[in-house]
Amino acid sequence: MTEPQARATWNADTYARNARFVSDLGAPLLDMLAPGPGQRILDLGCGDGALTEKIAASGADVVGLDASASQVEAARARGLEARLGDGTGLDFESEFDAVFSNAALHWMTPPEAVVAGINRALKPGGRLVAEFGGAGNVARIEAALMKALERRGFDAAAANPWYFPGPDDYTALLTGQGFRVDSIALIPRPTPLAAGLAGWLETFSEPFTELLEPARRAEYLAEVTEDVRPELCDAEGNWSADYVRLRLAATLEG
Repeated sequence: MTEPQARATWNADTYARNARFVSDLGAPLLDMLAPGPGQRILDLGCGDGALTEKIAASGADVVGLDASASQVEAARARGLEARLGDGTGLDFESEFDAVFSNAALHWMTPPEAVVAGINRALKPGGRLVAEFGGAGNVARIEAALMKALERRGFDAAAANPWYFPGPDDYTALLTGQGFRVDSIALIPRPTPLAAGLAGWLETFSEPFTELLEPARRAEYLAEVTEDVRPELCDAEGNWSADYVRLRLAATLEG
């Protein structure tokens, strides 16, 4: 059975409750960005604006953009300029000194369209500073989600929304779009889940569960949970996720 690919819709309250660690762990990326007065910066995939707010506090002129209306509303509630938009269809032209993105680019496909849009959005010499899921990110969870979906007769590859590249692949993508890659590295980051795996799945598994009838979703997620329990849950019942991040800085040449 082949089904159309579902996309996460994101609820700001659910995300804040279960996934605040995402913006917390992305805070060091701000040191690479080094924002300050006089800079105009696009936060691509800004979520609820937790990091956008820190960029704004530096004195930079920052615009947040996210595909979730709920997240954009939450970012605006912080007093930020936040816009609803799709990372694959950026319509900015030579407007920004830097594009910043944390934990978002792996949700945006096709990646070629995203990088082309970032190129257009940047002024010549502008910078891209980003961190997102890289090769091997949540590999154990991803495999369990796909296996359980395939067992139910679905095309799991078509349902999978994620793009987790390695450094070589993403370097080739960037250089092909006119960027000089200044640094790029995979960073293994096993991450404790304060809300447990249930909270993580509630937040991030919608593209998989959306294909199932509501009455079948709990059973599906229980099967996924038991599949990964031996590797991701310790003897005290503490869960972690097998995160691997791709962190990079690049400059638009020309």
